[in-house]
Amino acid sequence: MSGAAVAGGSGAARGIRLLVADDEHLIRGALVALLNLEPDIEVVASADNGVAAVEQAIATKPDVCLLDLEMPEADGIEAAARILAAVPTRVVIVTRHARPGVLRRALASKVSGFVPKSTAAEDLAHVIRDVAAGRRYIDPEIAATALTAERCPLTDRELDALRYSRSTMSVQQIADRLHLAQGTVRNYLSSAMTKLDASSRHEAAERAWQQGWI
Repeated sequence: MSGAAVAGGSGAARGIRLLVADDEHLIRGALVALLNLEPDIEVVASADNGVAAVEQAIATKPDVCLLDLEMPEADGIEAAARILAAVPTRVVIVTRHARPGVLRRALASKVSGFVPKSTAAEDLAHVIRDVAAGRRYIDPEIAATALTAERCPLTDRELDALRYSRSTMSVQQIADRLHLAQGTVRNYLSSAMTKLDASSRHEAAERAWQQGWI
């Protein structure tokens, strides 16, 4: 089962209605349990992949969506973009790998919060409240790393193509995922390889990853 509604404590209105999405069952369960203990937060849905998160958000219309970055089907930022296009909500991304390029993608997708997975549940609840109130929260260490990162010479589309090149996806599959022609994706990959002086798309993707751009 890819996603499910989650009943909060008493069933009465409890303030902030929250969706939690994480593909790791134990982490998702712990977040649901701990955040439901907060008197003003009610977890109304959960999901274990990005596509299910979008479906649950459309179905339940939560005030805030808490999305893991690395999920199957669609990552947290992809899911966030789809959710924000369809539902009047706010999104907080949680991640183990707080890379500058990921923060850049998140901000471009109008994500309101960006925090590491090491954040304590109590602190996460404060972030959720801030975001629900219309404020934005970016973890200070993540923001500092992003500000000092080396400038990326690649375009957004080149970065998109390289991001998927870190997987086992073929060029055609990447093209399908990006809704582009296969030849267009090959051109983006070739351009990225030239800029990064790499002999293959996989080498270029690894260099971009090491620099924190994807």
